[in-house]
Amino acid sequence: MDKFYHSVRLDESLCKGCINCIKRCPTGAIRVRDKKAQINKKFCIDCGECIRICPHHAKLATYDKMDVLKEFSYTVALPAPALYSQFNNLEDVNIVLAALLKMGFDDVYEVSAAAELVSDATRIYIEQHRNDLPLISTACPSVVRLIRVRFPNLIDHLLPLRPPIEVAASIAAQRAMKKTGLSRDKIGIIFISPCPSKVSYVKNPLCVEKSEVDRVLAIKDVYPKLLSHMKEVGNDAPELALSGKIGISWGRSGGEASGLLTDSYLAADGIENVIRVLEDLEDQKIDNLEFIELNACSGGCVGGVLTVENPYVAEVKLKRLRKYMPVAKSHIGDSMDQETKRQLSWTRELEYEPVFNLGETMMESFSRLNQVERLTKRLPGLDCGSCGAPTCRALAEDIVRGEASEKDCIYRIKDDLQRLLEEMGQKRDDSSGVD
Repeated sequence: MDKFYHSVRLDESLCKGCINCIKRCPTGAIRVRDKKAQINKKFCIDCGECIRICPHHAKLATYDKMDVLKEFSYTVALPAPALYSQFNNLEDVNIVLAALLKMGFDDVYEVSAAAELVSDATRIYIEQHRNDLPLISTACPSVVRLIRVRFPNLIDHLLPLRPPIEVAASIAAQRAMKKTGLSRDKIGIIFISPCPSKVSYVKNPLCVEKSEVDRVLAIKDVYPKLLSHMKEVGNDAPELALSGKIGISWGRSGGEASGLLTDSYLAADGIENVIRVLEDLEDQKIDNLEFIELNACSGGCVGGVLTVENPYVAEVKLKRLRKYMPVAKSHIGDSMDQETKRQLSWTRELEYEPVFNLGETMMESFSRLNQVERLTKRLPGLDCGSCGAPTCRALAEDIVRGEASEKDCIYRIKDDLQRLLEEMGQKRDDSSGVD
């Protein structure tokens, strides 16, 4: 499988070659060449910002369609907590869960239920690893990918627990096999996602060998189909929910951290804010914290580009929904047995991916870095994006990598043309004086 599989893709037929996406991309993964955007797979972290900002809808997310339910003998829906925040006047999550069954799923298992298990495990892990604080949440795949490629010194601070999506899929698969007697390959574990980042996670999982999630649907595709089925269910929904306030709260920024029952945390959302926090953390400007929750999307998962509701309105809905819920329904307890620990923990370490290095060796990288510094000084420093790169420094790096030329800078061309015209004028003046 492609090491750099990404769910975010470009439709060239819709791309107009504007520079909105290159200015917004947090890792500088996009360039405009020959009037078309290009996405560098090595740099992309699937945050979806280019999808959000593109006025021509040329950036798209790849995910599965509803007909994947026909591929399996038995299907289990894994609704993300953000799904509940999309509906007006929802007072009981069981209505949504029952509607998923009417829509064609054979069973449901809430990701929020697994989130409560991860919250318990996180509290235990923090107590057992006081010397490793602060710990950084690993629930958002885009943040983990960002740290992997740009902040290698922070890898040791990542919480080595599987994200709720993976824990939920593992539990759901075991329950389905026990209930039906079917083999694992006949059971479809289908996640209903708010963002493309988790689609990429399923294809190229982080810190586990293989994801237990089989297919991923988008909330925006499921939402309109659910509405009619929710009306059928009405207020007579069976009790299917396995989570309470803590699990449901994971859908918004700060929800995961608040479930740790401590005030010693920081929660940031929006990829630009995430980067600022990571930079300060790397520079050791942040201390006396136990936990750091970071979400690439504004508002948290409710702000994913595969949702339909305004993220801040969705956050309000989520707060109202959880008001009369119990604190939690799914628990580990005060300690983890070996089986639970195995089910929740990483199976392999996260490794640094030096995709931004300019050379194959350290000496080559330093040499090229000096070239970049010299080139950057020669460029105008306007960061206008007209060259197809987001900044003058990014253009300098592209030039050093052999992917661009100084002639791509229109201001350098203008200066060279002006100098040429002045030289030609000087020659004419000299010729006139001789005559």
